[in-house]
Amino acid sequence: MRAEFEKLAAAGKIEGRHVDALTQLAEGGCCTHRSWGFGRIKTVDTVFARFTIDFPGKTGHTMDLAFAAELLKPIPKDHILARKAADIEAVRHLAAHHLDLIKLVLNSFGGKATVDQIQQVLVPDVIRDDWKKWWETAKREMKKDGHFIVPIKKTEPVVYQAKEVALQDRLLIDFRAAKGLKAKVAIVSEISKSAEDLKDKTAAANEVVAALNPDIVTHLRTQPSVAMEAIIARDEMREIAGLPPVAGEVTAGQIWLQEGIKFGPLMELIPAAKHNRALASFKIANPERWQDILRNSLNFVSSKLCREFAGLLIAEGKWDLLKESLARLINQHTASSELLLWLGRERSDAFADILGPEVFRAMLTAMERDQFNEKRSNRLRDFILEDQNLLGELTSTADIEVVKDLTRALQLSPVFDDMDKRSLLARLVKKHPAVQSLVSGEQTKQDSALLVSWESLDRRRTEYQELVQKKIPANSKEIAIARSYGDLRENHEYKAAKEMQKVLMRRKEELEAQLMRARGTDFSNAKTDAVNIGTVVQATDLGTSQPESFTILGAWDSDPDKGLISYLSPVGAAFLNHKVGDEIEFELHGTKRRHRIEKIEGWVAPEPAPAPAEAPAPPAEAAVTE
Repeated sequence: MRAEFEKLAAAGKIEGRHVDALTQLAEGGCCTHRSWGFGRIKTVDTVFARFTIDFPGKTGHTMDLAFAAELLKPIPKDHILARKAADIEAVRHLAAHHLDLIKLVLNSFGGKATVDQIQQVLVPDVIRDDWKKWWETAKREMKKDGHFIVPIKKTEPVVYQAKEVALQDRLLIDFRAAKGLKAKVAIVSEISKSAEDLKDKTAAANEVVAALNPDIVTHLRTQPSVAMEAIIARDEMREIAGLPPVAGEVTAGQIWLQEGIKFGPLMELIPAAKHNRALASFKIANPERWQDILRNSLNFVSSKLCREFAGLLIAEGKWDLLKESLARLINQHTASSELLLWLGRERSDAFADILGPEVFRAMLTAMERDQFNEKRSNRLRDFILEDQNLLGELTSTADIEVVKDLTRALQLSPVFDDMDKRSLLARLVKKHPAVQSLVSGEQTKQDSALLVSWESLDRRRTEYQELVQKKIPANSKEIAIARSYGDLRENHEYKAAKEMQKVLMRRKEELEAQLMRARGTDFSNAKTDAVNIGTVVQATDLGTSQPESFTILGAWDSDPDKGLISYLSPVGAAFLNHKVGDEIEFELHGTKRRHRIEKIEGWVAPEPAPAPAEAPAPPAEAAVTE
């Protein structure tokens, strides 16, 4: 094509300086435009001096050769973009060979490219499944291969070099070139991860230990967290090579025992990957006080550290001490939002005796306190809004009066806007329908009063007390015992106890809702001009001409054999408000019955039966033994 372009230049149709660029475009067949992206050159028209190019969403676009030479960048045939356009399936097949595909991409970008650039060009056209998994595999292979330089920082480019350099040599070169102890520790971590592929672990470990020890000493007081990182990295490297400690070197215990060292803040500065080793060294350095320091630090660290501190206390059998600390902080409403965030996320059966409505009240207090903190975080608030089950689970065993108080506290809390507050209140109503009127501000039909006899009210109250004070606690103990048997997936005792818990909680909620609406009465002075609650109705069955008596009493009074019926029953509701001489109709056991009211009288409660006299003790000779 060069000859044709040179003729066009000689004829004055294009400038001579455009010939090289146009030749590359025509021979490569691919290009990129600053705005339109990748394009494929479909035709070259030397008569009208123009290209026809397919761009994404702009197929068959024509462009004068002069403009093309200025605006388009030629793409060679072996470029990843050209290879994708020519045969995408072949490139996808190449993805199985991670290093070959990465090499193709890097060479397309001049020998180096960032991870983001690599991902952008491969996803989703080539890597259509799990990019992260694919990239982790590719990265491991590149680290082993001597042609690739994989940076620690994601923003730095991956580099391909023609000359092969062994992995250990590359890592040690980077280690020697690292500026500052923090950077050196990062390289040492990479060396440790690649330990299996090192050609001489002992030599590498000796060089690392010798270089780190002087720097650790200089950072001991000025940057103790960095010194701790370096000590942990050094000790890991030594363990990999099986080397003994160097006499006189600084240990992690020495950092913990320094004057002025604050445990929680120092742990926050140490990377999460090194927390376990740091905690182990702290425990060794403080054999008598470590558990107390950990407990006292729970309220001043992040939720992640709360989880790790609690995990260590539990592993060391300090369950009771941990629960004691948590209960005190919650009950005194001094627990931090981060501690409560961890506890809310944990929410396992192991903490069942701590998790309750007071936890949510403590959460409200913590968030209100955080409003005056310059470094406040919304993490706890966001968690409460996102976790749909949190409120229900924390209040599931609570007395209804406690739930009401909590509802009022939530309504008055300034930490949620109106929309979020309504969402949380709706969750409370769903779990505890008895607070509906408190939330809506009005008595709904469902929440209207129930008239009940004092006797039936006493029975329901007794049932509720037995449920709350005996059955539910006994069930909680059964769950704890069953949990101790092991694997919960195959633990039938545990599953049965949890199912019973649901039944008991459902009954508790029903009783609470009923007792909230109940209004006790002795039905005295009931009006008899019409059928009312607390009246006895004498009626005639018009189908059989037989007289019958109906006593209309409270919502929970029902004894058909004695003629006692609830005013809420179909029969009781049919009689209400009718007068002597009225004929009424109701359905009973699937049969329509018709009655005429003959007489209406006030009901008189029967006198309670006298207590039976205590029988005299039998004479000694008549005593019976089992």
